[in-house]
Amino acid sequence: MRGHCSWIASACALAAALVAGTAAGQDPRLTRLPPEAQAPVGALVDSARAAGLPAEPLVQRALEGATKQAPGDLIVAAVQRLAADLGRARDALGSTASPAELSAGAAALRAGAPPAVLTKLRRARRQPVTMPLAVLTDLVASGVPMDSAAAAVLTLAARAGDADLVEFRRAVERDIALGAPPGTAAAAAAADAAAAAAVQVNARARGQRPGRP
Repeated sequence: MRGHCSWIASACALAAALVAGTAAGQDPRLTRLPPEAQAPVGALVDSARAAGLPAEPLVQRALEGATKQAPGDLIVAAVQRLAADLGRARDALGSTASPAELSAGAAALRAGAPPAVLTKLRRARRQPVTMPLAVLTDLVASGVPMDSAAAAVLTLAARAGDADLVEFRRAVERDIALGAPPGTAAAAAAADAAAAAAVQVNARARGQRPGRP
């Protein structure tokens, strides 16, 4: 935590120093931002890149603000928050996390997921955790309480593939649309998905045993 906080602080200091001008080598797309936001955002992007964090999500967040004609200070603040979330996601997921995993982790953190949930997902799943994190975020957006959403996704993380997780999310959304309480819908769909995943795993195991018909 201290590590990514330090580079954010450094980036802010650099942004203040550069606020009167454009940083050398700045992403040309940042010229679409309000003039007062270009140098601070450029400094944050450069600092993220130097720290090994994905820079593109920061650029896209800034451009989103420009498209919405947000004031420059709000754009800078939004990029700062995302940079901090990406750093927290890397702390939770580990230094080998891919840019896609970090972006999904940052979104989950913004949705209210505790960093410990990200770490548990990483430990539970051999495959990339991009999809479980995206499903977690979507469940919360659908009204599922965070603790229920996290418990459901963690239940499925070890065995369910990405396609299974997508189908699980659809089942939850379908049940909510039919009137089920979001937490109940998530728990029921997770139980069904876990049972189906276990059947698939057992079937594959039987098929790999020598001498089986």
